[in-house]
Amino acid sequence: SIEHNLNGKVQWLKDLGMNDAQVKRAILACPSLIMSTLVGCLKPKVRWFKDLGIDDPQLVKMIAKFPNLFSYSLEENLKPRVQWLTSLGLDDSQVATTIASF
Repeated sequence: SIEHNLNGKVQWLKDLGMNDAQVKRAILACPSLIMSTLVGCLKPKVRWFKDLGIDDPQLVKMIAKFPNLFSYSLEENLKPRVQWLTSLGLDDSQVATTIASF
């Protein structure tokens, strides 16, 4: 059901470490966040951010502060930006710090 699907996404955000107020603000700021698929969209992006060295508390901060980041395409937007940062000479730690500062 739609309610079960939406509740599952809200619970997933809470499982990442977001509190009720942060979830509410993120959804209000970026309604497409709740409409995105967990398996095809949200989880792969979270996994990618973690692979870059961004931890759960940083992810929570990123989602709470700029939820639209999770509406961007990995292949068309996020990965090219990381490649650009790397081309500037930033190492993995610096890239993670830069992205987490959104």
